[in-house]
Amino acid sequence: MPHINAGKTKPEYDVIVVGSGAAGGQTAYTLAMEGVKVLMLEAGRDYDPVTETPMFQSNQHAPLRGASTPGKPFGYFDATVDGGWQVPGEPYTQAQDRPEDEFLWWRARMLGGRTNHWGRISLRNGPYDFKPYSRDGLGFDWPLSYEDVAPYYDKVEALIGVYGSNEGLENTPDSPNGTLMPPPKARAAELLARKHGKSLGIPIVPIHRAVMTERLNSKKIPKWLHPNNPKAQETLAKEMDQRLACFWATKCGRGCSIKANYQSTTVHIPPALASGNLDIITNAMARVVETDSSGKATAVNFIDKTTGKDYSVKGRIIALAASSLESIRIMMNSQSFHHPDGIGNSSGLLGKYIMDTTGARVSGHVPALENMPPHNEDGAGGAHIYAPWWLYKEQISGKLDFPRGYHIETGGTRGEPGPTSFGGLESLTKGSYGKQLKEDARRYYGSFVGYSGRGEMIPNEDCYASIDNTVKDKWGIPVLKFHWKWHEHEIRQAAHMHKTFAELIIEQGGTVTSEVDPTGKKALYRPGEIIHEVGGAIMGDNNKKSVTNQFMQSWDVSNLFLTDGASFCSNADKNPTLSIMAIAWRSCDYMMEEMKKGNI
Repeated sequence: MPHINAGKTKPEYDVIVVGSGAAGGQTAYTLAMEGVKVLMLEAGRDYDPVTETPMFQSNQHAPLRGASTPGKPFGYFDATVDGGWQVPGEPYTQAQDRPEDEFLWWRARMLGGRTNHWGRISLRNGPYDFKPYSRDGLGFDWPLSYEDVAPYYDKVEALIGVYGSNEGLENTPDSPNGTLMPPPKARAAELLARKHGKSLGIPIVPIHRAVMTERLNSKKIPKWLHPNNPKAQETLAKEMDQRLACFWATKCGRGCSIKANYQSTTVHIPPALASGNLDIITNAMARVVETDSSGKATAVNFIDKTTGKDYSVKGRIIALAASSLESIRIMMNSQSFHHPDGIGNSSGLLGKYIMDTTGARVSGHVPALENMPPHNEDGAGGAHIYAPWWLYKEQISGKLDFPRGYHIETGGTRGEPGPTSFGGLESLTKGSYGKQLKEDARRYYGSFVGYSGRGEMIPNEDCYASIDNTVKDKWGIPVLKFHWKWHEHEIRQAAHMHKTFAELIIEQGGTVTSEVDPTGKKALYRPGEIIHEVGGAIMGDNNKKSVTNQFMQSWDVSNLFLTDGASFCSNADKNPTLSIMAIAWRSCDYMMEEMKKGNI
């Protein structure tokens, strides 16, 4: 059985992969499909979207009409079955006292990790994003370029299925013809925003999201992704044929039983299992990476959460893909004679330069959207359009007071209403009930809009994680302590977000209904709240100023790799998941070459 119990593993594997989300799934897939024997360790429970997704249930079928709760902050139907910003028995601590500086750490304790509930926005980093220091003197350049990663973006997009369009915009890379699927049509509020965005010079275009609007080409894609490997081609083709195009039935955050959107559990793991080269142990809480007398990584020690027993599994290579912060936590706890400050930490940079995406939002009411005739606007379970950052030239010429940009995500449709769909109603009507309430609801539903910014944070020395040896989780593992400080770069960026979103609402003839903060200090979401954290083990071109090389290979331990976002040395305004998968694929190709050469 590919899903095995702790204690039933092979004597040794070629690669131990810790984690099963975007990074873990991609790592296991790339290796297993090419014949590498892989063991995947997942800290959460098994999960199958095909059988567990509540596809056709509406909000009326859920407690509190599906509203957010502390245990389900994204609503009752959200796919995260075990996890969140707080996980029982798995605390983390803060080094600062102000609530606005406290880092929120989201952990998805389930097979597939965060890929089961993410927004599926799949944007490529552009050339500027890999060389930011060369452009403005801040942060770090990556030891690789867009050209190095572009072929892997192509592969990932073809494998997972991404809709969108090529617009030829600055630092917003196009995809090769035929890679992207047709985007769904923009909805009423999106069309209005696009129309009036032009007046402000804001380019609003189809967004790239990992949702299939048509079937995958199972005859062509497998041959391209796995040349000279007929078995992998046949295996992948069969799995691709089981994926259906989206028919707009369910919000993507619930998961997808027809496999129309990307989840590791429906895209990466099934073909990897079918290859016969992947074993999976769920409820396996990784504790440390074990080493031998020379300091080489030999095994992963983990706790079987169902029994509480300790186990060690041996691997020729250890690939940590548990999410950035979980991976560095494992490394910092992996102390030994050769690695007294944590494995791979000779530079002293382990845990340093953690980043999250910046976020801010403004809401409003647009009368032009009132009294719309009833129509279906469910769509692809999320945004159909967005505005990529458009002020690169103004920024580099010094016309703006902040150095890095953001993109705009739009909100406002007539999809299925929920308990908060009429949040601004009372402010407009001053209260109503009975027949008048029904008439007001019909009039105003769909006329509320919101615009959210997702911006680049520049790494700084004040944002890092350390081990808190005074606190342990329920498994006896020391926890992380977070240190955080937003710098003026991010604060001023958030102020620009608020100003821009207010202008966009007013340009549409609307009224801003939320607070606009001209200082930006209250505009920023809390650190970690966007759930895009990366860094903590940054890559570089030498072992004194970085933790890994460009292939996410530890400088200190040649058979230790980090294939998640921990090695990212910047966090562009593009959502990081697509880049995590592309760079992980590149790392795995390098890994296999090094194994063949006998270097690992």
